[in-house]
Amino acid sequence: MPAEKKFILNLPLKVILTEEGTSHFISNKKKLLRIRLADNVEEYGISLNPFSPQSIQNMIMVDYISKIEISMSEFVSVRQEVMDLAKVVVYSILYKQFDRQLFADLIKCDCVRKHNRTNPSELIDERTKMDDKQLRSMISKKESVVRQAKKEILDPVWKSIMENKEYSLEERNIYLLMTEKFLNRLSLMNWYIIIKFFKDKEGFSQINIAIRHLLQIYMEKSRVAEYISILLMELALNAENQNLKKEAKVLYTGVDDLDALLFDPEIRSKIIGELKRKHELVSLSWKLGGGSTAIGKQGRLQIMVLNKSDDNQEAKANIEDKMAADTNKRSLIDFYREIPDGQGSTDLGLYYLSYLDDACKKLNVKFESIVNEFANQDLTVINLIFNF
Repeated sequence: MPAEKKFILNLPLKVILTEEGTSHFISNKKKLLRIRLADNVEEYGISLNPFSPQSIQNMIMVDYISKIEISMSEFVSVRQEVMDLAKVVVYSILYKQFDRQLFADLIKCDCVRKHNRTNPSELIDERTKMDDKQLRSMISKKESVVRQAKKEILDPVWKSIMENKEYSLEERNIYLLMTEKFLNRLSLMNWYIIIKFFKDKEGFSQINIAIRHLLQIYMEKSRVAEYISILLMELALNAENQNLKKEAKVLYTGVDDLDALLFDPEIRSKIIGELKRKHELVSLSWKLGGGSTAIGKQGRLQIMVLNKSDDNQEAKANIEDKMAADTNKRSLIDFYREIPDGQGSTDLGLYYLSYLDDACKKLNVKFESIVNEFANQDLTVINLIFNF
């Protein structure tokens, strides 16, 4: 396989580390920062700008990252970079979930069970622990077997993709790439099992069927990454637009057509400059699973869009300040419907939300969208919660 294209994203990234990540950085004498996040919580992590998406993906794959956050006054100029980051996070979680599920499926294969019965001292099950260095050494000596196994697994999958008339040319290309990426990111333990039974014709046939079945499921699930990135960008731009209009009302008192002001590049630039000066930011946050030991939560992803609440929420906020929870919760659909006319492209946002919701239902991805208002922080938080 040709080397993947390497590229750099220029975004002010805050990376909060898991216990494993913290231990790794400290043991490598890397200084950690105490980072204040958009919800005013302080945690230890690192700050990156620019950064390689591949490095972020690698850290997610080894459970080093618990949360990622970017905060900016405007997102139009970095639209593609934000969408790329959003897709990298989703793909990383899908790769990890695919690997976990495949291991669970492989150890149920008859060939593995037969091996366990006849070799009780070399059991391959959920409790099996093997040293990575040992596994890497064993697999490196079988590179030709790895290549052959990949070919036997992927050839029929690729043939099926190319012959599927329901796929567009773009979809075919994406699926061809994604299926190979899922295999390339398999854990050493899974490759150990594949190689071990490769010469067992009947055993490898069982393993091959299990892999191809799961590849089909996750190939389809990978489509969700694009839908999520589009909706997230729409939410970020909507929050940005609200902030721009609020500031425009301050700078240009009495002007009725705020949209016309924002379409003027010079005026828009001036308003953005004022938002930056006042540190008026929209934040995007990704909270990843629950770490390697959080049973049942490894495939969970919580994406948040955080922005200061509108001024017209002040009266309600004063009441909510007296409440212990300090939260007001409603669905994202209700939130969109409550946005005053002219303050956001609600039709487009609802369209993307509906599309994502339908896709998640079809692909067995649990999806929930909630909007919280934290009165004591004057903060509106849109939550998109997924379980892959």
